[in-house]
Amino acid sequence: MYDFSRWISIISSDICSISLKSCYNYGMDLFDHAMQDDLQHTAPLAARLRPRTLDEFVGQEHIIGEGRLLRRAIIADRLFSSIIFTGRPGTGKTTLARLIAQHTQAHFESISAVLAGVADLRRVIAEATDRRRLYRRRTILFIDEVHRWNRAQQDALLPHVENGMIMLIGATTENPYFDVIPALVSRSRIFQLEPLKIEQLGIIFTRALEDKEFGYGNRQIEFAGDARDHLLHQAGGDARNLLNAIELAVETTPVDSDGIIRITLDVAQESIQKRALLYDRMGDEHYDTISAFIKSVRGSDPDAALYWLAKMILAGEDPRFILRRLIVLSGEDIGLADPQGIQVAALAEVFEKFPQMRYAIEIKKSEIPVEQPLCDLIRQYKMEEKVLVASFHDEVMQNFRATCPEVATSASRGEVTRFVILGKIFLSRLVAPGYESIQPPFDPEESYNIPIMTRRFIRESHRKNIKVEPWTVDDPELMEQYIEWGVDGIITDRPDLIVEILGK
Repeated sequence: MYDFSRWISIISSDICSISLKSCYNYGMDLFDHAMQDDLQHTAPLAARLRPRTLDEFVGQEHIIGEGRLLRRAIIADRLFSSIIFTGRPGTGKTTLARLIAQHTQAHFESISAVLAGVADLRRVIAEATDRRRLYRRRTILFIDEVHRWNRAQQDALLPHVENGMIMLIGATTENPYFDVIPALVSRSRIFQLEPLKIEQLGIIFTRALEDKEFGYGNRQIEFAGDARDHLLHQAGGDARNLLNAIELAVETTPVDSDGIIRITLDVAQESIQKRALLYDRMGDEHYDTISAFIKSVRGSDPDAALYWLAKMILAGEDPRFILRRLIVLSGEDIGLADPQGIQVAALAEVFEKFPQMRYAIEIKKSEIPVEQPLCDLIRQYKMEEKVLVASFHDEVMQNFRATCPEVATSASRGEVTRFVILGKIFLSRLVAPGYESIQPPFDPEESYNIPIMTRRFIRESHRKNIKVEPWTVDDPELMEQYIEWGVDGIITDRPDLIVEILGK
């Protein structure tokens, strides 16, 4: 039987997209249109003042200025590939996507990764397929906050981007190289949107006060010079933040006896929220800030060093991370002037100081072989039963085992690969390991997108009397899961989390 409701939805969508450029949803009726028209005049100021043409768009001249590639592609309706917009909030990512929708003859579909899931994607794909088959019409899919989709959801989108059924426009406040799967990134053009400059915010400020249809052009409003400057500087390059502050100041200030709304500095200060610190725990801002801190110390600039240190502390950075980086700094820089300023303990000193400890020692590949000296040191301090030696490199591991057969070793990268492949085809019984431990990566990106850490993998390893110690696991939920599955150890940069979990 035919699904007539689906065909009606597609037809109504096509009519909508032809007659009403602002209509993006399927099946929009006259009541929906009336609601959308009402929202255009009652929505917050930031929504009402969204640019309606490319000429009204302020900022981002490096990607959308006259003669730029993206501008030419939008005007000509010839988007060359999928696009990902990345940048801070309020820089115009969603607005650019809407402007593309107004200039294209393709059907434009908009969803939010926060609210939508795979079911919504399947609907979009099915309707896009029908639209392409029946009308030869392309579909552009805009996904706001695309980084909020997990790997499985992004993987579900990939084949349809590859075959051209969907032209993707993604928007994210995160680094797409970290939070979007590499396959999507490789098939997309990345455009970095920069925070707006003071003069660009000034243009938006003036437009808000002079626009008679969507702004405050029909009211008499006066901003004191210092009030205007305060809002422009405190907006932090965020147009939305600026417009929200203007709206709050205007709407909460009564008209004086002259019929004028006068905005003073005090009102402006109350109207704009304190700029939030732009910081993340594992992304660009995290590493950029600690780098700026280290460079400030290295350059003997105490004011700058205190600024970056204060930013990290206020943002909630782990003090131990800061201290570790200071120790590294001491070893790299201060140690050059005073070799005794900070010393790195030699392995012999560690063995002598802590003879009862157990050690996992990784051998890096180097021009000077270290297998024999390491073996001699282990034998000298009688640590044969307390040391596990590991290396990614097959050759290094073979050499060490031949040199020091009495010391336990971990599987090399090649040995891990063979064990995993044989396990996938139910032939792990054929493995005759010459190692006591296997240290697989938990991240599929480290293993050619092949998930290794499963219950079955752990069971197969234990049948071979092989201990499983995944790396590098810093997520407490993953830690708890692996402990429940029966791993023998966890390699982590956050031992404090392990201690907390085990103490529950």
